Amino acid sequence: MIKNLLALSLSGLSWLALAGPFQSQQQLTDFTAGTQWFFAIDSDVLASDSRFRARIELHNQSGLDLPGGEQDWAWYFHSIRKINDTESHGLLIQHIQGDLHSIRPTASFAGLAQGESVTLPYYPSAPKLSYSDWMPRAFMVVADMPPAIFKNTDTEDYRQFVRPIATPEHIPLAEQADHPAATMTNARRYQQNSRITSGSALSTEALQRRIIPQPVQMQHRRGFTPFSAAWQLQAQGGLISEESYLSAQLSSYFGQPLSSQQNSPVIKLRLDNSLPGLKPEGYQLSIERQRIQITGYDEAGVFYGIQSLLALLPAQGGGEVQLPQLSILDYPRYRWRGMHYDMARNFHGLDVTLRLIEQMGRYKLNKLHLHLTEDEGWRLEIPGLPELTEVGANRCFDLSEQQCLLTQLGTGPYASGSGNGYYSRDEFIQLLRHAKKHHIEVIPEIDMPGHARAAVKAMDARYQRLLAAGQPEEARRYLLSEADDRSEYLTVQNYNDNSINVCLDSTYAFVDKVMYELQQMYRAADLRLQVFHMGGDEVGAGSWQAAPACEKLFAEPLNGVAGVADLKPYFINRVAQLSHQRGLAMAAWEDGLMADKVRPFRREQFDNKEVIVNAWDNIWELGYGDRAYRFANEGFQVVQSSATNLYFDHPHEVHPEERGYYWAARSTDTEKTFFYRPDHYYSNAEHTRDGSPITDLATLMGRALPALEKPENMLGIQGQVWSESIRLPEQLEPMIYPRIIALAERAWHKADWEPNKNSAAARQSWQQFIQRLTSVEFPRLAQAGVGHYVPPPGAIREQGQIKANHAWPTISIEYSLDQGQSWQRYQEPLSQDANTEVWLRSRSLSEQNSRIIRL
Repeated sequence: MIKNLLALSLSGLSWLALAGPFQSQQQLTDFTAGTQWFFAIDSDVLASDSRFRARIELHNQSGLDLPGGEQDWAWYFHSIRKINDTESHGLLIQHIQGDLHSIRPTASFAGLAQGESVTLPYYPSAPKLSYSDWMPRAFMVVADMPPAIFKNTDTEDYRQFVRPIATPEHIPLAEQADHPAATMTNARRYQQNSRITSGSALSTEALQRRIIPQPVQMQHRRGFTPFSAAWQLQAQGGLISEESYLSAQLSSYFGQPLSSQQNSPVIKLRLDNSLPGLKPEGYQLSIERQRIQITGYDEAGVFYGIQSLLALLPAQGGGEVQLPQLSILDYPRYRWRGMHYDMARNFHGLDVTLRLIEQMGRYKLNKLHLHLTEDEGWRLEIPGLPELTEVGANRCFDLSEQQCLLTQLGTGPYASGSGNGYYSRDEFIQLLRHAKKHHIEVIPEIDMPGHARAAVKAMDARYQRLLAAGQPEEARRYLLSEADDRSEYLTVQNYNDNSINVCLDSTYAFVDKVMYELQQMYRAADLRLQVFHMGGDEVGAGSWQAAPACEKLFAEPLNGVAGVADLKPYFINRVAQLSHQRGLAMAAWEDGLMADKVRPFRREQFDNKEVIVNAWDNIWELGYGDRAYRFANEGFQVVQSSATNLYFDHPHEVHPEERGYYWAARSTDTEKTFFYRPDHYYSNAEHTRDGSPITDLATLMGRALPALEKPENMLGIQGQVWSESIRLPEQLEPMIYPRIIALAERAWHKADWEPNKNSAAARQSWQQFIQRLTSVEFPRLAQAGVGHYVPPPGAIREQGQIKANHAWPTISIEYSLDQGQSWQRYQEPLSQDANTEVWLRSRSLSEQNSRIIRL
């Protein structure tokens, strides 16, 4: 809120009377280039005082002395764990907003002479178990000089500014090697890999037919069909887009256009919704000697039949290939097969989004949920509201936040830092058209009333600009906050000023304006906006308690708003009504539609034809794991978005070097996603967050579990990737892939083995899936320019030898004896002296490498 900006600005003015330590920008740059900054954990295991212990180290090797005493300078750094005010060695650590903290000298600061070091202990609010919990780009500000980044922190290589996380004090459960939440070691991984029973590997022919996602029915006949660019393509009217898509794909694959000769063998695309057994989005694919026919229930069905045809092609194109003669009857398990992508916290650019759309289409996913707005950024140009992107799409060092948002998430002090940017209106229309081509519906999310700091600050900047221009009425038109709001709260992400004021009429003018502009963009893309997602999650408790506009609203008689508890339904009802008036379904995260911790709002209070709920918070021990069924039974349409299995921003493995947050599950690998059982929701309750086995879910949750009474309201499943720790596109794709491919398998195909994941059939299904994934899908991803994750190998030292293995087929292992300068193929145990450090890594057929392990 504005009150916080004023406090920061006033404290900044008090510095002006103080002397600065450096007299030139060059001195400041030399100091930050020559002074090393390190983060370190002293203990992630709760000590007797029930506090986690960490430290910041600075080592001055700059050749410059930093004078003592209260001076006009400050250091700034990012910490996702809030640090309460802490003073040590005359240096005061303070929290500002979100993850941004400052360190300022007090009168007792003795200075930091060249050659000296200082260590600042502090107590984070929660453990830091991964290197990605620390953010890069700490920086220093002196008086009105431009900030300077500490050079060793200006990198994405955590080893340059984070001390090793390697001792038992750093690692909870270090002594319990077999505990599910214990940190993975090279030896434990080797032992687990050794126990894997791969079963019978698929033959070359069977591997070609094992497409992902698996079809409902496949009947293969004897013989193969020679297939090349000598074939012609014919399509029924109304299938121009699908015909164009297939023609382009095959021309690229064969390196030349398809034949135009009438006597050539033919691929036929047609529509027929009367075929027996065919359902919406379904298709029939038949491959014969001289004819390939794809018949779709609808256009989407034709497109998915095309994907199955393309999946039967060998990964490497060129000349003539052999296709198995077969027939497929196929249709989706769910009508909502989604992927949520948060580019609001860190923006990654248009290209990576277009690639995501292409791969979603390839694997028959059909809903792209775009998280366009957050506390840390607004990522879509809205005509008429330029501050949303001029201010709200950029983070830098500006305590007034009139030019940009406060820096967060490792961006550093400059707008050129990571995570900044937005989709222009034209780019978003391009994105929508690309999605339409791939039969994907884009669901735009404008998160509110919480998680809205970027919008709040941008509209405050607009207010200040127009007020200065003598236009007070226009200035207030879309204002989302009050200057004299004294409400006090702190969100999970450590903001106290990120809630939209739900009592201002200008808030609803803003919401309607954004809805209108979204509809215009969809119309420009020849589409119709169907669903407006309003977020609604994680609103800070205490929001609006001391907001003058709300006090005024409470005083109005008979309006249904008597106190703060009425404000959540008041806001949601007004947004729902706005969306209904525009002919839109409304969607929200589950907590936005809960009347209390157990009961959803009544479905009848919303006029929208559909109200869609993302059921995400299934952390079983917190008592929320039955909400998906409660919402469906109440009449809401539910998308299972389970954090325990379907959050792809969580680490692939329990290890400090694996990127990601771990608040819902200590790790989520591809196998865990593959074995998600959406039709048997409670079967997924296997472990708590700390790895303890769940044997009685009802007792754990403290109440009887409701059954699913209205399965027709279960729309489908959706993967999620949140981007707090994902600053770059090359960091994003290994978090999404290959987990999204396992998601696609479960969203489209219901396996016969469900829900018994431990059956022989289930294990065989997984082994066949992973064989296809590593042998065929990884090379296809590489050809599309898409990165993916590769698990590291397991390895041990035993009787003077180094032995290594891998859990997945076709993955090779390489080793280096010169610390990564050169690599050799591992083929048999290595005889190595115990004092020789050996590096190992995995390598896929697509030439993607795993992280390096060291022995």
